[in-house]
Amino acid sequence: MQTVTLSLFRFDRALTRFWVIGQMGAARFVLPRVDGLNFWKLCGSGTGEGFTPKPNWGTWAILAGWDSRAQADAGLQRAPFSQWRARADESMTLYLEPYSARGQWGGAQPFAPVGGPDGPIAAMTRATVKPARALRFWGRVPDISAKVGADPNIIFKIGIGEVPLLHQVTFSIWPDAETMAAFARRGPHAEAIRAVRDEGWFNEELYARFRITGSVGTWQGRDPLAATKTQEAA
Repeated sequence: MQTVTLSLFRFDRALTRFWVIGQMGAARFVLPRVDGLNFWKLCGSGTGEGFTPKPNWGTWAILAGWDSRAQADAGLQRAPFSQWRARADESMTLYLEPYSARGQWGGAQPFAPVGGPDGPIAAMTRATVKPARALRFWGRVPDISAKVGADPNIIFKIGIGEVPLLHQVTFSIWPDAETMAAFARRGPHAEAIRAVRDEGWFNEELYARFRITGSVGTWQGRDPLAATKTQEAA
């Protein structure tokens, strides 16, 4: 079964920020040689929680797909993952299993869905924004971000991207599929979805859902999945 990992890294110092910018190029030569790695993307982030067009030079991410959990565990101990963790002021890796995916990323479907939702779930939306629609898109995002941030049910959220302004990924964790679906059907998010369809904002889209199978590390000083792990233990 495919395992997907999202590794987040925070770099607070100027020297390490310059270093990781260089690694965005250097890591492209290393990642193809990591055993069991079938998909990877190097991403930056926006300010705040990532849902803005202004770059955040301190937060970076590696999204990876692995042939198995064992290969993910082994691969994450190798460069570039180990190097980034060693230099980061904070890091966290989320382990995911895809159960639903539609659309494409770079002309292909990178995820191999199996089964159905079980407990907390993650939602990932990836889009290539048409340059002519970028201003309209970013005009909608702050309102959507505010609504997501105000939703008491959301467990975790971040926005990342491959190319500033044009290649965007939103990632969020919810208690269950029903809660996530209820949010998607109302307010600015629902309006934006209708606009995407009616006005053709994107050249390419991918919508994927994942089971959460584990996490390592902290983000903003805490484990965002701590409450769900406590419930599972009980």
